Amino acid sequence: MAALNQRAEDVISRLRATVFAPGSEKIVDLRFTITKAAEMVGRTSEAIRQAEAEGRLPPPRLGVNGRREGYTLSEINHMRDVFGTRPRRAEGDPPIIMAVQNFKGGVGKSTLTCHIAQYLALKGYRVAIVDCDSQASSTTLCGFNPDIDIEDDDTLLPFFRHGGEPDLQYALRATAWPGIDLIPSNLGLYQAEYEAAARMRGNADALERLRRGVESMAERYDVVLLDPPPALGMISLAVLRAANALLIPTPPSTVDFASTAHFLRMIVDTLEVLDEHGLGKRGYHFLRVVATKVDEGKSAHVQIREMMEAVFGMDMLNASLLDSAEIDNANVQLRTVYEIPPSGNRTHERCRNNLDRVNGEIELLIRKAWPSHRAELRRLGLA
Repeated sequence: MAALNQRAEDVISRLRATVFAPGSEKIVDLRFTITKAAEMVGRTSEAIRQAEAEGRLPPPRLGVNGRREGYTLSEINHMRDVFGTRPRRAEGDPPIIMAVQNFKGGVGKSTLTCHIAQYLALKGYRVAIVDCDSQASSTTLCGFNPDIDIEDDDTLLPFFRHGGEPDLQYALRATAWPGIDLIPSNLGLYQAEYEAAARMRGNADALERLRRGVESMAERYDVVLLDPPPALGMISLAVLRAANALLIPTPPSTVDFASTAHFLRMIVDTLEVLDEHGLGKRGYHFLRVVATKVDEGKSAHVQIREMMEAVFGMDMLNASLLDSAEIDNANVQLRTVYEIPPSGNRTHERCRNNLDRVNGEIELLIRKAWPSHRAELRRLGLA
């Protein structure tokens, strides 16, 4: 067993050295043309050039050929701040704390979490990911090796320990993505299940600890994404209590549909029991099921998705996350589709457009929860 573990670690280390070189650290070096920058900022290319000429924006970097090298996401966000087009929540709007949750593994939970975070970051939102899963898939996709880069005390574990950290500020760290912070995980986080269970004994209010911790940091962000373990345990229940929005990824198979049905029943039963113990009801700004890993070339997938649409109705996203080799190819490189620059590859373009449709629906649900955005959404006919 030890030999197998060592061989696996060696492979991961070599992969990181290849993908994240130099320095084995993840680098996201996305560049955007002035045309794309104008689209992202919500102003014309000419408005950007004029602001640069007037000194309101720094002059563009030029290559040896005298052409613009392209803008980074940090520079795009600075433009948004200068032009006043950054789509943040206003003071008084609630931070969205969204759990991407299903008790069955292999449903695309962490993949979806990271793509949502990066989509929102590209739009200019402030995002945090809280990796609550000891498998640490989100931590890995964010560029960290859970077994080397992350100590147990860097995770949620100290927060769940008796007499541990009073809030979650200690665990937040920046990622390679501007606008995305992370509370990482590693294998040691599994101990938090025992810590949480011990706290729960005779003290139902202990289940609220994660909620209070997340809320203490959430004011710094527009959206906090919770990636819980694919199991029914204390951490998963704590995530349900911490979240104020819920996204349930479900592949189109009979087994996964049945698992989601059981998950929903468990949510109802558990929240009722917690209410009986005085914790009070926990409402969600929105709850949506999203079909994941859908292969539209398979009739069974299409039929089961249609059944899901009939059952869940308005509580299911219109767009489905399609099964794509692009997602698999990116995962092999410990990356996401949003981290791979467009190359004119039609498969990549279709995959990215599909991700944008799914995440665009989620963004709209988020904005509808913010009172300050409602007038603009009504003006656009989206309310």
